[in-house]
Amino acid sequence: MADERISITVPDGQSFEAFLSLPPGGEGPGLLVLPEIYNSNDHIRGVAQGFAAEGFVTLAPDVFWRLEPEAYLPYTEEGQAKARALNQRLDVDALVRDLGDCIAALRARAECTGKVGVTGFCLGGKLTYLCATRHSIEAAVSYYGVKIDHYLDEADAVSCPILMHFAEHDSHVPPDAVAAIQARLGDQSNVDIHVYEGAEHGFNRAGYPPFHEASAKSAMSRTLDHFRTHLK
Repeated sequence: MADERISITVPDGQSFEAFLSLPPGGEGPGLLVLPEIYNSNDHIRGVAQGFAAEGFVTLAPDVFWRLEPEAYLPYTEEGQAKARALNQRLDVDALVRDLGDCIAALRARAECTGKVGVTGFCLGGKLTYLCATRHSIEAAVSYYGVKIDHYLDEADAVSCPILMHFAEHDSHVPPDAVAAIQARLGDQSNVDIHVYEGAEHGFNRAGYPPFHEASAKSAMSRTLDHFRTHLK
């Protein structure tokens, strides 16, 4: 398995960094891995490497590059404060356009067998949903995506199978937000929604609180099944 930092160029000629991880066999379906508000830090890169080990060509981009390039933040009070400050200034629409360039770059790589999926966590979970509504991808998996309920007017534009994971106890994605998402999306044949009992926001973050092992394992099993079904 090989890892490297690559550069993604956007239409205005600017470029930004993304972390590329290749599977042991050297090729596979593409998978864009989108981070929490801490950006594509060591943990998210480890998640990308984990998906690469499962056979995917993964790409974890710098989502704050237009504000502060390479601001990969730790899970500390200082890191959280800076992450929140950057997130408040984030131009979501511009970022989603940048992610379209990431998808195109991933699909064009010789190691990519053609199909591309997107997955993400928290902020990245929202971005995953927006990629599914605004870009041409083959599959998506959103983990506890924040403020998806603010974008439900785009629900009819979901053009690929999307799997959505939520936590039972999540102050960032409260029950009324999940209920609104279920009410709007739950009947769509290409949408699969799961709520994990006893879990909190960030339950997939192995090695850091509030990691919830049972929920993380169940969600990952569903995630891998989803991507293997729709990307291979």
